[in-house]
Amino acid sequence: MGEAISLLSKMPLDHYQIISGGTDVMVTQRLSMHQKNRDWLDLSAIPDLKEIEVHDKGIRIGAGVTLSALRRHPQVQKFWPMLAASAAVTGAAPIQNRATLGGNLCNASPAADNAPVLLAYGASLEIAGQQGSRIMDYAAFHVAYRKTALAAAELLVAVHIPYPPDKSVSLYRKVGTRAAQAIAKVGVAACFQIDAAKTIVQARFGIASVAAIPCSLPTVSHYLQGKKIKQIDAAIVRKGITHDIAPVDDIRSSAEYRLETTSRLIWDAIQHVE
Repeated sequence: MGEAISLLSKMPLDHYQIISGGTDVMVTQRLSMHQKNRDWLDLSAIPDLKEIEVHDKGIRIGAGVTLSALRRHPQVQKFWPMLAASAAVTGAAPIQNRATLGGNLCNASPAADNAPVLLAYGASLEIAGQQGSRIMDYAAFHVAYRKTALAAAELLVAVHIPYPPDKSVSLYRKVGTRAAQAIAKVGVAACFQIDAAKTIVQARFGIASVAAIPCSLPTVSHYLQGKKIKQIDAAIVRKGITHDIAPVDDIRSSAEYRLETTSRLIWDAIQHVE
């Protein structure tokens, strides 16, 4: 890891194309002549990036852990089922065998399948550079379309996810053109903490493929806090969604479709609490 950071610090900002699984290399090169003139810095042989550690506070997932490893990991399936589910729908099996969680995040696509799950779970990122390591909330990682908060000579080392709260309910849904191997038109992750009376104590959301970066729904989360299912007004939830996201039109879908689909998926997730 230290050698990789040293190489990055000695070369111009855009000299290296950092890869791990390398699943987007050919796509990127076809889309950009600039990419063809860059050297590759391959992190796939760094063993520390491939470790999964479950501890008393949650899980630490190395940035180089493959999506196949995540979807099959028994404790990920048990405690963080949305992550196993999102890893299972990221491309086909050959892609999942090479693609890494860190690569999926650093690629910074607003349609990344695993991004909404990490937002809903309240994940944080471990980042290393010449000045040492730092931890940042995943919610602050994406700063613009295809842009992250990583500095020039920094690398994503690991993803930290706390255990979901006791009595929590979660739901992940991806909507695409096809049932499999499709880029998401909308991706939604929701995690609710409820009490014995079925009152929502906390609600966290993550939305993919509706804006330039993955989004949360702070207005909706605030509205739901302290309410029972029967007290929740669908119109107010939809108004909150409209306030929190500004869906885009692109080649995969329209803004109108994205807003409608997001609203319905969030409402379905709320009903799932019961």
